[in-house]
Amino acid sequence: MVRWAEFERLRPDLAQAGRELFYFFGVGLALLGTVRRDGGPRVHPVCPLIAESRLLAFIIPSPKLRDLLRDGRYALHSYPLPENEDVFYVTGEVQVLRDADLRSEAERLFQEERPDLTPELAAQTLVEFEIETCLLTRTTSHGDPDPQHTVWKAGASQRF
Repeated sequence: MVRWAEFERLRPDLAQAGRELFYFFGVGLALLGTVRRDGGPRVHPVCPLIAESRLLAFIIPSPKLRDLLRDGRYALHSYPLPENEDVFYVTGEVQVLRDADLRSEAERLFQEERPDLTPELAAQTLVEFEIETCLLTRTTSHGDPDPQHTVWKAGASQRF
């Protein structure tokens, strides 16, 4: 698994596309998939941040946080777009971050991106998404009969 900075170094094309798709609506938006205690999937919206060359998110006290603390595996999927079916998707494991300086920078960026919101970030857990796999899909429109998929795995690179 790699951190975002290493992912950017190894695959700047995919990292740039991921940044664009996560931030398509002006702020970081994604769907977070976690593993429930019974092994089933759980999906919730989250607000990812790319800060200090890391892929981060604040997670509220919730079932998804309990899932991540118990089983750190995740899937992070960009929001659907209005004009096509382009998608950016990463999987891996999360790490809980306790670095005060990084947290302060992440809080600043979160609030800068969302000046109209004043969420209580102090009660939220800051996590970093370490990346094991990535999928980028590019399409010409909704229903594109020939979507272009690029799959990347830490330690290997391949196209499908």
